[in-house]
Amino acid sequence: MKVAVVGGGSTYTPELVDGFARLRQLLPIEELWLIDPDPARLELVSGLSRRIFAKAGHSGRIMTTHSVAEGVSDADVVLLQLRVGGQAARHGDETFPHEACCIGQETTGPGGFAKALRTVPVVLDIAEVVRKRAKPDAWIIDFTNPVGIVTRALLQAGHRAVGLCNVAIGFQRRFAALLNVDHNQISLDHVGLNHLTWELGVLLDTDGRQVDVLPRILEQHLEDVAREVQLPPALLRLQKAIPSYYLRYFYSHDEVLRNQLSQPSRAQAVMEVEQSLLEKYADPALDTKPEELSLRGGAFYSEAAVDLMSSLTSGRGDRQVVNVRNDGTLPFLPDDHVIEVPAVIGPDGLTVAPVESLPDDMVALISHVATYERLALDAALHGGRERVARAMLAHPLVGQFDKAEKLTDSLLAANREHLAWAR
Repeated sequence: MKVAVVGGGSTYTPELVDGFARLRQLLPIEELWLIDPDPARLELVSGLSRRIFAKAGHSGRIMTTHSVAEGVSDADVVLLQLRVGGQAARHGDETFPHEACCIGQETTGPGGFAKALRTVPVVLDIAEVVRKRAKPDAWIIDFTNPVGIVTRALLQAGHRAVGLCNVAIGFQRRFAALLNVDHNQISLDHVGLNHLTWELGVLLDTDGRQVDVLPRILEQHLEDVAREVQLPPALLRLQKAIPSYYLRYFYSHDEVLRNQLSQPSRAQAVMEVEQSLLEKYADPALDTKPEELSLRGGAFYSEAAVDLMSSLTSGRGDRQVVNVRNDGTLPFLPDDHVIEVPAVIGPDGLTVAPVESLPDDMVALISHVATYERLALDAALHGGRERVARAMLAHPLVGQFDKAEKLTDSLLAANREHLAWAR
């Protein structure tokens, strides 16, 4: 099997490679190609990656290239983990919204919109190369944010693609620890859009029988779980669900904004972590992922990626949380919208069961954000200030015309070099 990673020079990559090494029985990789335009980072990351493989006794070869065409040629799976504009652009995403008293975040709100505008055209160009050079049945796995919008762009263009996020696997591991059970005994009723999801059920498998233990978690561990998602315990009790950490940008917007205005951006913190990591990666004696990598984010990313790749290429028929076409699962959304839900991954692709019902407050917020996402993708595909302004106004974290106008101008000024139509 050949796997190609676009954005292979990322400091995330050793986390991914560590998973490939540990879980090689699930995913027998013969060639791993790391693709990145930055030769210095690629050399450091690939060097550590090869040492990780060697220490684990993994026989696969790790190759590097700056050429997408070379890297994806005859690949079985292509994983996208790129960041257009790097951490500098991310810093902009996390700060320009503050001018209009909006939260700055790289995947949601005005900052997430800016990232979508930069990212979608680049990803679609890469996907066309994959279509021409990879194996005819190759899968594209998108880990590039905003995952929902990017995955919908790929599917709309006819690519064999699925989106991946580590929120669900993080919850699965956390709930297993709380209950002192193996994580394989836990499955989730995980529903929503990427970075806008709720756990509506936590199913514990005991001797082949599944029991929903969410009520027990909310009763016995409410304070701990609420603290982890940084939301009030009363909200979890009201919704009888566990919202993802990203819902705090909606439910606690003003508090989050106050905190952001008094602290460095997350991008600034990540830049410091990355510099430290790259210095460690340069050590020829290092053959394991450093502990500091946990500060970079992306917990359990490698396990999620390996599980998904293994199932897509072997049709195991297991159940995993992914970003897929709606196709009636949430009846209040268009079929071609991309949602984040559990899917059974079999030899013929992904099968999603309809969601019977959702509370009205969740339906309202999902519908609102989904409308913004559709307008955002239209702006990313076709450009134009009017499309940007319309999508900005539609976002529930903006919602006021004067703010939308100011944010549109700020977004375009900060991202002009990355938007061909805006130069």
